[in-house]
Amino acid sequence: MSGIAASSEQSASDVWARVKRRLRAELGEDIFASWFGRLELDTIGDGCAYLTVPTRFLKSWIESHYSDRVLAVYRAETAHVERVSIGVRSTLGREPAPVRRAPEAPRPSNVTTLSGAGVPAEQKSLSAPIQFDERNEASDLGGAPLDQRLTFDSFIIGRSNALAHAAADRVAHHQTGPALYNPLYLHAGVGLGKTHLLHAIGHEVRAQGRRVIYLTADRFMYGFVASLKAQTSLAFKERLRGIDLLIIDDVQFIQGKQIQQEFGHTLNALIDAGRQIVVAADRPPADLESLDERVRSRLAGGLVVEVGALDEALRASILTTRIEALKGVHPTFEVGPNVVSYVARAITANGRDLEGAVNRLLAHATLTSSAITLETAETAIRDLVRNREPKRVKIEDIQKLVASRYNVSRSDILSERRTAAVVRPRQIAMYLSKVLTLRSLPEIGRRFGGRDHTTVLHAVRKIEKAIGEDNALSDEVELLKRMLQE
Repeated sequence: MSGIAASSEQSASDVWARVKRRLRAELGEDIFASWFGRLELDTIGDGCAYLTVPTRFLKSWIESHYSDRVLAVYRAETAHVERVSIGVRSTLGREPAPVRRAPEAPRPSNVTTLSGAGVPAEQKSLSAPIQFDERNEASDLGGAPLDQRLTFDSFIIGRSNALAHAAADRVAHHQTGPALYNPLYLHAGVGLGKTHLLHAIGHEVRAQGRRVIYLTADRFMYGFVASLKAQTSLAFKERLRGIDLLIIDDVQFIQGKQIQQEFGHTLNALIDAGRQIVVAADRPPADLESLDERVRSRLAGGLVVEVGALDEALRASILTTRIEALKGVHPTFEVGPNVVSYVARAITANGRDLEGAVNRLLAHATLTSSAITLETAETAIRDLVRNREPKRVKIEDIQKLVASRYNVSRSDILSERRTAAVVRPRQIAMYLSKVLTLRSLPEIGRRFGGRDHTTVLHAVRKIEKAIGEDNALSDEVELLKRMLQE
């Protein structure tokens, strides 16, 4: 019986994997990642697939907009599912409201608290007009708390992030006159420090006694939808627009026409009133295809700064700083400079992987009571090196490289010209965009002068066939791939 149960469980898992693949193909990578990336299968019973998500907002949104699509895809994959139910993980019907903390006496702005035991530095005074971070979900505008560890003092500056740090510092300390660089838009891949800078700005501005709210995209969307249901949307808008600094993280996840319109109205109202806005995303405003064009234009109208990849010197500095901090708690934790150099060279993806590497080294040192050597370091971080994320390739980079390689301009590739000298490079660029990025065919078509997805599909198939028949072209395309991924 246990073998049958295991087989049934494996079958359900396989079906769910196929359902997700079909949803990704039908809806496109952006929509899938925004709404279905955290959707998981819990169990199947009595003809019902029980799915779970981490937040009530995701549950409400999927049920309202995609439940029929999910069920249709499921029924196309298996006859055993007749309905779909979506629940919230780690809850029993109701999520508890956040604990309300008692305020404490004001703390000097130059004091940095690294322990999580105390009251956050941003909760300084009962006299502040609005304590956004203390509001619970019933208020429709619960700002996420600021992490006490993420301050300007704890941010390590290197060549790749110096401009972003300087802009963030200038915005945070600007107190008179119109807002600077409005909005300030920071973009970067995962774990490169953009969220750290957002929290640092929030801490500094709150220390000046000004009103700040920090929201993730999910939180903004949940607050707006909840206010509509409770018929308190006017109060929601008034509270949101009555602050001095609005910080929005992961703006690429904002979805829905009505929510985007409200987000755009909020941006306009705050900017027109001279209030500061700081936004972070994983790509530049022009690449946020799912966002309304007017919102993208507004975001691009301020200062747009990319937080670049961590170079080796910066990675070594981050490792050294983290190791020194841990030595205060574990005095016997010693990591030699040769090990630090090795880890800095081996792990290149992001700061979170560096944090994971230090934690693995600490675990080895404390659990085995032995010194950290190069050999033990190699073993400890092997999974981080093996699972290192590849470089994220941008369609714009593909277009520029292909244009340069074939002696045409990028505008030629995006144009309607149909000469052989332009058509072949255009098709190669479309093919590379399909195989090296997660963009859907319609998205790629839009980035190539607003072409239809069928044009992109034709180009991809034509280059695939040509590669199989022409060794010289195959070698050329492989070279372009390597150049883009290095």
